[in-house]
Amino acid sequence: MNVENGYVDAPVAEDLDLKAEIERLKKEKNAVILAHYYTDGEVQNVADFVGDSLALAQIASKLDNDIIVMCGVHFMGETVKILCPDRKVLVPDMNAGCSLADSCKAEDLKKFIEEHPGHTVISYVNTTAAVKALTDIVVTSGNAMKVVGSLPADEKIIFGPDRNLGNYINSMTGRQMVLWDGACHVHEKFSLEKLLELKKQYPEAKVLVHPECTAPVRMVGDKVGSTAVLLQWARESEADTFIVATESGILHEMTRLCPGKRFIPVPPNDSTCACNECSYMKLNTLRKLYLTLRYEQPEIKVDAEIIDRARRPISRMLEIK
Repeated sequence: MNVENGYVDAPVAEDLDLKAEIERLKKEKNAVILAHYYTDGEVQNVADFVGDSLALAQIASKLDNDIIVMCGVHFMGETVKILCPDRKVLVPDMNAGCSLADSCKAEDLKKFIEEHPGHTVISYVNTTAAVKALTDIVVTSGNAMKVVGSLPADEKIIFGPDRNLGNYINSMTGRQMVLWDGACHVHEKFSLEKLLELKKQYPEAKVLVHPECTAPVRMVGDKVGSTAVLLQWARESEADTFIVATESGILHEMTRLCPGKRFIPVPPNDSTCACNECSYMKLNTLRKLYLTLRYEQPEIKVDAEIIDRARRPISRMLEIK
């Protein structure tokens, strides 16, 4: 067994029932599995909790398990470790990064803050622990609007790293937040042209759009919101067909919770593929999850000082109702 490649590399019997073994190991080790909506359906199916970034942060803050496995991307594992510093936090693959988090290095943000003194720093949860440690309030796509709205109208704000989400909030609130120039590689490459073609093909369909998408795509949406908001809206809507502009992993939960309704993914600009996937999220597999639980590797480590500083803006987010 080794973890040199960022995940446990060890032999697994071909006839091993991975789902049964994962359940056995969870009970044996007092472990719990969290999974983001963007992971593969088979991973979501074995998880104890499935949700978006806000829901998983809220859940993690209340857990008392000895081991927490975060099936998502690296920054999500760091967030869990920040909220649960005395627990062992595992991820199936350390290579599951995030293009948005990578677009904002802590040293660069520190310089940006120094160039804009007197600003409250709001950072999207899709950031490293070191960036969170430089932040006043952390937000998710599900609560960003509420958090910004809780601040005085004349408060100067730096918002990062997603410029599309920041632009959306500015357009909806009339704010003039200073925006970091970053973006999610998945949400930014949805094709407006292909979306409009789908609308012609399915004129009765409602369009669901994540706020990390570009402004032209958002303008076509019947509902703009986080993955959890889009899921809830689809459940409550009387429509039976939806065109979805967010990472296609959410379609698994939408289909499960909305039987009889149809969900059509919007393709990306640069591909003939019918859906738009986050390759990082797809690094989470049942095999890796099983090996992670068995060998309790790879483990998320965060410096104690960073944990202390990063917990404050996350706690401030969770306190805003």
